[in-house]
Amino acid sequence: MTEPEKDAMTVESDAPAAVRRSGLKNPEAAVRGLGSGTLALEAIVLLLAIAPLSVFAGDRRGPAIGTVLALTVLCVLLAGVMKRSWAWNGGTLIQVLLLAGGFLHWSLAALGVVFGLAWAYATHVRRSILG
Repeated sequence: MTEPEKDAMTVESDAPAAVRRSGLKNPEAAVRGLGSGTLALEAIVLLLAIAPLSVFAGDRRGPAIGTVLALTVLCVLLAGVMKRSWAWNGGTLIQVLLLAGGFLHWSLAALGVVFGLAWAYATHVRRSILG
């Protein structure tokens, strides 16, 4: 190897390379997909929770089912706008509201804990991939 070739290699290796935290081609899209998928799954489970609530919620049946329907709509809407910077905060708010729904029926609090942990993991993955 000649001296100019060695100098060229040294200059190329000293140049700052773009550091990618993951091997993903489009990490932003992958993270949006994770958030959207989590919210979509939550919406499906919330809809499936209506049948047991209608049987076991007693006199709080109406408010509990109304809360579930409202949170389902919010989950679907937020899953569609995950490109917005505020959507992740909105997803966190949904988890808090679902946990607060435990005052209407304990099963809503249980769902709040489960999906709160899933959302916490999704935000952890988002931070580790995007930095």
